[in-house]
Amino acid sequence: MTHTFDILIIGGGAVGCAVARELSRYDVSIALLEKEADVAAGASGRNSAVVHAGFNNKPGSLMAKLCVEGNHGFEAACRELDVPYRKTGKLLVAFDQADLDTLARLKAQGEENGCQGLRLLSREELRARLPQVGGIGAFESPETAVFDPFQYTVALAENAQKNGVQFFLNTKVTAIERTAKGFRVTAGDQVFTARRVVNCAGLHSAEVAALAGLNRYHIYPCRGEYFILDKTDVLPMPIYPAPKAGIGGLGVHLTPTIHGNLIIGPSAEYIEDPADTASTQVVMDKLWAEAQQLLPGLNGRQIIGSYAGIRPKQAPPGEGGFRDFVIREEVSCPGLVNLIGIESPGLTASLPIGRMVAGILSLSMDMTEKKDFDPTRKGILRFRDQSPEEQARLIAEDPDYGEVVCRCQTVTKAEIRQAIENPLGARTISAIKYRAWATTGRCSGGYCLPKIAEILTEEYGMAPEAISHRGDGSHLFTGRVKA
Repeated sequence: MTHTFDILIIGGGAVGCAVARELSRYDVSIALLEKEADVAAGASGRNSAVVHAGFNNKPGSLMAKLCVEGNHGFEAACRELDVPYRKTGKLLVAFDQADLDTLARLKAQGEENGCQGLRLLSREELRARLPQVGGIGAFESPETAVFDPFQYTVALAENAQKNGVQFFLNTKVTAIERTAKGFRVTAGDQVFTARRVVNCAGLHSAEVAALAGLNRYHIYPCRGEYFILDKTDVLPMPIYPAPKAGIGGLGVHLTPTIHGNLIIGPSAEYIEDPADTASTQVVMDKLWAEAQQLLPGLNGRQIIGSYAGIRPKQAPPGEGGFRDFVIREEVSCPGLVNLIGIESPGLTASLPIGRMVAGILSLSMDMTEKKDFDPTRKGILRFRDQSPEEQARLIAEDPDYGEVVCRCQTVTKAEIRQAIENPLGARTISAIKYRAWATTGRCSGGYCLPKIAEILTEEYGMAPEAISHRGDGSHLFTGRVKA
């Protein structure tokens, strides 16, 4: 079967979904192809969940420009898309004179980039602000925020779909051919034709570019490992160390999440396999030691889990640091817009990146704005956040609100059903998890996972053997022990 569109987007991370949402403002037909069973399955769902201010990036770079622009509009976008967001500010902490010099340089760089309200704190001001934090001084960024990257990416996708974009999950691109009218893209047993292709494949963006005949790009996977701590109010804002030259990230930091947990990380380790999201003992021990330098009162009994994400770096091992985003229509392959090396702050910059892609495409095709574009999306109502009166009203209208499936996070059966019935049709445990937030508490799904599996089989007709964590290769059940 052949599907025909004006624009084909490859990759369903935050950037791909933001591009889809921004292009859905125009009267063109669009499809997004994602190789995994849901959106946000890669780096977009495995990061620090921070909205960056833009002071870390080189003045004049796309990273700096798009990050600052994204930061300024992020809160309004989250309101439109019904995504949890909280402006917290953040502190970068110095431990020696070299760190203090670094913070002064970052302040000047951030001001050149257009960041607002940056200031340096003395040891005394740091102690007065956060007495539990170590260090001899700090740098404050008041425009930094925390949010939910899973819900953000899902919301972008759902809003894009609402405005006409078609999503094809479990659809891995295996071939791209140039044609007289544009491109012929093969994905599994399906064929797609399109006038334009936008490569938002993240870690696999160089591979997708190579399928189209461009072999000049290379992505170096860089793994960052994290601890997850139970809910705590020990920190009101993210705390970072002053960055060190030559590493692949910003250093190990402590970040209170929008859901009340504390995360520690990430590390920065170049690896060979872009799918290797393992947590390793040596790195995790180092993470914990560095975290205790920032916050000496940390208690290991609060750890409830770990995870790892992979950055799609253009800078190779030995160089470290950051190379600028590549966002361009390829001269040697007209109609192909490549987005290469979109690492942090790619999430913060995602909507400006989408607008930039729309601007590039408008130079070669008619991009008439729709009159009926709807920028809003409504997420799942969180039962636990409602007043007792509102909870009683919800239960009266739908008794499933009265059945708690996930005790750790107080997630009801009604919310689980809404997650299962999501507009994109994703049915994995992780798809339910990141929409309803079940299985994310201290028991890591020990209580609610069997209940969710039961709902999927008894109420939605899924065979037990079809239930998976994240799609192919992660099935929960392999067979029956009774006839």
